[in-house]
Amino acid sequence: MKLYYCETLNPRKACAAARFLKADVEFIRIDLASGEQRTTEFLALNPNGKVPVLQDDAGTLWEANAIMCRLSDRVGSDFWPHDHRQIDVLRWLSWDASHFTRHAAALWFEYLIKPLFGGEPDVAVIEDAKTSFRLHARVLDDHLATNSVAVGKTLTVADFALAAALPYATSAEIPLSEFTHIQAWYERLEQLDAWRNPFPA
Repeated sequence: MKLYYCETLNPRKACAAARFLKADVEFIRIDLASGEQRTTEFLALNPNGKVPVLQDDAGTLWEANAIMCRLSDRVGSDFWPHDHRQIDVLRWLSWDASHFTRHAAALWFEYLIKPLFGGEPDVAVIEDAKTSFRLHARVLDDHLATNSVAVGKTLTVADFALAAALPYATSAEIPLSEFTHIQAWYERLEQLDAWRNPFPA
């Protein structure tokens, strides 16, 4: 299997999943700065011109959450469960994309990515993202008050998806410290070497 990546939010969770699952993948870095993602060769893999992308004997797959699920199936793990938990995992994946990481990623972009290209953080966007993050983080915090992980009793793809932007909480000024149960859950995730160090050396 080949996993195309770069050091941004969505590839991070796919790479972390590959390492966590001990999947036999070849990591191939795509240089976004040079425009490698816009080459004819790469667009043949993903017409969106984005990473991550997974290639295996089943074909080519893009979108990080789908890749995490495929990797789990390939190694026979219940990281992507196939029992009653699956619908609940899908619920959290959908909620995360629409509400939680959506707003955390906006802060990541404003504080960390824009300045790389000479841009200034947009104060209005930042304030809106922080307000929305706080609103939805309360939902997750309340859930984690009585649950050690997002779904069931063990880690699933939902946990990695929900945590995607949180490694940058301090530098992106994501108000994580206001939510003690999310913070405790995330600190447990940080104990995993695969999560702390997802990218090839």
